[in-house]
Amino acid sequence: MRPLDVLILLKISLLDDRNFYLKHLSQALAISSSEVTESVNRSVMAGLIAGDKKTLMRKAFFEFLVYGLPYVFPQKPGALVAGMPTAHSASPLNREFKSDELYVWPDPEGSVRGQIIEPFHPGQINASKHDKKLYELLALTDAMRVGKAREKKMAESELKRRLLH
Repeated sequence: MRPLDVLILLKISLLDDRNFYLKHLSQALAISSSEVTESVNRSVMAGLIAGDKKTLMRKAFFEFLVYGLPYVFPQKPGALVAGMPTAHSASPLNREFKSDELYVWPDPEGSVRGQIIEPFHPGQINASKHDKKLYELLALTDAMRVGKAREKKMAESELKRRLLH
């Protein structure tokens, strides 16, 4: 698994499981078609997508996000930069958690200053500006990577609701 795979799987979770083309993922995420194809193949091997390369194994993916993500792709907040809020600093968690300690993805157009959280892929910032649901899923996954116990618990509950509907 690579960090890019998480981004692609989250985008697939928002699509009709069988009614999409890999080229549409490539365009929506600004990632090359070959990278998307390789990512999907890795996810099939990992048991996160079925052999048809379109059906997300939602329960397995949810479990990976909750129990594996913090260990496989750990993240420590970095320097202060301008950027796009993530984790508890973004919706939906920012409604529940008020903090002076903001986390952001680096973005020169960003209006918020906070500690940097490296995105899974540089293309996710632009994709998130055009897809609110993807943005929220990515922020929730970042909360699983860097959040405190309460933030992780709330992110887990929200991911469960959104992924396992």
